[in-house]
Amino acid sequence: MTTATIPFNYPHMTGKELYYIAEAHFGGKLAGDGPFTRNCHRWIEERAGCRRALLTHSCTAALEMQSLLLDLRPGDEVVMPSYTFVSTANAVVLRGGTPVFVDIREDTLNIDETLIEDAVTPRTRAIAPVHYAGVGCEMDVIMDIARRRNLKVIEDAAQGFMATYKGRQLGSIGHLGAYSFHETKNVISGEGGALLVNDPEMVLRAEIIREKGTDRSRFFRGEVDKYTWQEAGSSYLPGEIIAAFLWAQLEEAEKITACRLALWQRYHEGLADLERRERLRRPVIPADCVHNAHMYYILLPPRVDRQKVLEGLKAAGIHAVFHYVPLHSAPAGRRYGRVHGAMTRTDDLSARLIRLPLFADLTHDAQDRVLQTLERLLDR
Repeated sequence: MTTATIPFNYPHMTGKELYYIAEAHFGGKLAGDGPFTRNCHRWIEERAGCRRALLTHSCTAALEMQSLLLDLRPGDEVVMPSYTFVSTANAVVLRGGTPVFVDIREDTLNIDETLIEDAVTPRTRAIAPVHYAGVGCEMDVIMDIARRRNLKVIEDAAQGFMATYKGRQLGSIGHLGAYSFHETKNVISGEGGALLVNDPEMVLRAEIIREKGTDRSRFFRGEVDKYTWQEAGSSYLPGEIIAAFLWAQLEEAEKITACRLALWQRYHEGLADLERRERLRRPVIPADCVHNAHMYYILLPPRVDRQKVLEGLKAAGIHAVFHYVPLHSAPAGRRYGRVHGAMTRTDDLSARLIRLPLFADLTHDAQDRVLQTLERLLDR
């Protein structure tokens, strides 16, 4: 990171990462499920209150494990927002399933829970809420629909680590959840993720699927005298070096989150006047949600050219970015998915959104520069 440029993201280091990596090396355990992995599992289980947490080499892997655990078959459908990362849909498509896209809410940009039930068909197997920007979806409504229609809820909480809905950790509310520890997230391991198993009936199968379809975990616990191939699975474990890095981050997770929340709030207060003057719209956090400051985004008025604003920020040495191209409008989305209803808000809001630089080591001076540049560009 140079003094001239403010990056969109910069990985935060706690100072213990290399020490723990060296400890793993000298301990002679570099494959998955060593001492650092067990530390991470225990920390997530205690924090989230899930039945089982299992580290994976990415959140994408955790989402794919969700589909395997549901035993998705060709033709099965999963209802989800179109405004999400490709992995949410890919996990379904890889099993021959069909993502069914519905529109998002105006306020949080999360899936519009009022549109879900009408999208359910006899082929529907699950609902996949995505907690955008670390703000919880309306999970009580979603869980009620799932209960009445005999569906599973598979949370994509890639951005939701350390955030809550009505006091419950995101990722721990549905039958299954998934976290990301990618370097762009709040708590990181470079690449990495975790599967949260909240349905006790799925715990054993989750362990088997993660261990190449074998009961190796039971063998190491002394529950069987040898491990064998039980069902279809793959190698979803991260190495112990990844877990060692993550453990250093988890130990500081509260501090990292508090730091990001303070920076998020500083943006929020600094942009209040521009919102009052209708130059932009700030994020909305519902009363039932405690977010984690995963990102700070703004929504431009329809009349403003987003590309010109991005170019103006870039010219000032500020790396701001837009976000997802809605999946329903992507080539693969049109090929593999199905749209239910109008996607008016998805199309409109996705075209007006800009994400501002936000990371734990962002200085107030840099943040002030972002605020001042935005005001100059939007007051033209």
